[in-house]
Amino acid sequence: MGITIRAFRNISRRKIRSLLVVVALGFTIAIMVSIPLGATANQQSALALSDNLGSTITQTEATLNQTMTQIECRLSSGFEGFGFQAPDRPTFTPGQGQGGTTFNPGQFGNGTGAPGQFGGGAFGGGGTTAMNETLYDDISNVANVVVVVPILQVSEGTNETIDMMGRSFTRQITEYVIVGVPLNSSIENHPILPTNITEGRTLQSGESGVVLLSENNTAYFGVGLGDTVTILDRDFEVVGVYSSSGVADQTTLYMSLSDAQSLTNNTGYINSLDVFATDSASVSSVASAISSLHPELTVTTAQQRLDQLEALQTNYQAALDNAETTIAQTQSIAFEEMGVAVAATSLIVFFLMLYTVRERTKEIGTLKAIGFSNKTVMAQFILEGVLLSLLAGVVGIAISSVAAPALSGLLLPTASQAGIGVFRNVATNSSTASAVALTPELALLALGAAVFLGTLGSLYPAWKASRTRPAEAMRYE
Repeated sequence: MGITIRAFRNISRRKIRSLLVVVALGFTIAIMVSIPLGATANQQSALALSDNLGSTITQTEATLNQTMTQIECRLSSGFEGFGFQAPDRPTFTPGQGQGGTTFNPGQFGNGTGAPGQFGGGAFGGGGTTAMNETLYDDISNVANVVVVVPILQVSEGTNETIDMMGRSFTRQITEYVIVGVPLNSSIENHPILPTNITEGRTLQSGESGVVLLSENNTAYFGVGLGDTVTILDRDFEVVGVYSSSGVADQTTLYMSLSDAQSLTNNTGYINSLDVFATDSASVSSVASAISSLHPELTVTTAQQRLDQLEALQTNYQAALDNAETTIAQTQSIAFEEMGVAVAATSLIVFFLMLYTVRERTKEIGTLKAIGFSNKTVMAQFILEGVLLSLLAGVVGIAISSVAAPALSGLLLPTASQAGIGVFRNVATNSSTASAVALTPELALLALGAAVFLGTLGSLYPAWKASRTRPAEAMRYE
């Protein structure tokens, strides 16, 4: 009977003990696998976020430099409800009733519509407050104003309830953002719509019933160029697809202002105005004139947005520096924990096989007495340790394939703990934080490590068994 068969038979004779040892070893090997997975995931997450934030800041800065004559006007949050009726009708008192951030069918305007949420811009305040479009026609008469572009931006998504500090909060997970712009000569002469079109074309003056989607939108809706997409129970033709320039517009789709207003039950209402001055030198005087004419508006110039961008960049850099520190700590902790896991695996095998040798001293003596060589006895005990470790390796890989994120999360700090947020990818309904999967190469490496540690832990006990004298072994009680 070969040593392999004897090794299997000896392991199976002590089923409960072997099972407990395999499970214990399996968890240590699962930890050994999960730690590098978690460290790699954190590194990739921090790198992706760094690239994303850097690209967003660079592209946003370039866009702002191109629109130095642009002035953004939004209703200040303290004036929620202002001007919900036409000038010849009573107005709502600021802050009452209609001034919330979300709206329901029939809340703004007449008719029916789907619930949604007003979306704010990347800069400035008051982006969630509705504005009566007719109250701001006089802005176009301000000196040095070339054009006034009314915009409606509405976010659509699902509500998510989170529990924090004993309280429940409901927030909206945005799936897509509808932006309505007037399709007239203003879109041809001013940077209103995205310019980085990857498929098809941009929206054209006088069009209706058509949309311009981001690449993220096409994945979310499952449509492409030339297809019909259903948005809030209405069909639109996809005439173009654009590549987003950063996180802010990944989920944004564009349509005509009239379509957006009727689709979201906001006929006659907007939530921002983009005002373009004749030149950058006139921007300051135009902004002051608008503020004097409409003190209820928050007026933001491109220069102010650049200043805000610089402050945002400083915050991002601080967060990235913090993340780099956390990643360095993660690597150090990972090495220490890997060392502990390796030592634990080797010691478990060592003490098990040492106990097994002592328990089977008479059996060893019998084998030596009937002619088994030292080499054969040593090989059998090493093989038993290797087989146990190999079985534990399989169990450890199975555990880590399911529980690696949880194990690494418990054992290692994450990039999100360093102050960097996680962005939502609505195309897959998941976050963009990296989640490294268990690869076949890593699984094979884990099995190899299990075999190596099993061999290492069995060497001394096996050598001790091979040096046992038959006469002494037969006298052992």
